Amino acid sequence: QVQVVESGGGLVQAGGSLRLSCAASGSIFSINTMGWYRQGPGKERELVATISSSGSTSYADSVKGRSTISRDNAKKMVLLQMNSLKPEDTAVYYCKVVSGPTIRGPGYWGQGTQVTVSS
Repeated sequence: QVQVVESGGGLVQAGGSLRLSCAASGSIFSINTMGWYRQGPGKERELVATISSSGSTSYADSVKGRSTISRDNAKKMVLLQMNSLKPEDTAVYYCKVVSGPTIRGPGYWGQGTQVTVSS
């Protein structure tokens, strides 16, 4: 069984910063890509950022330049540093880890952590 647990969400004013953390544990043989999705009120879930096992990163245009994704392979953790937050960043943020080559393939999800940005 694999557990994926996020933390670090909360309420922040516009312009502020948050750092989200995600830790994977359990019977997962190997982790390839790790990433963050988010789902805002009334919106579909969208991919925010990914990081491969080699450290290659990608970002959605909506967060590019304001966010940094990083990982600690030994600890099976992925972090998302978000700066200059905007009200439109308000969403539940989900961590996903996959063993395959793409974040969009089968994987393991966390339960989500709420981020609320007030104007």
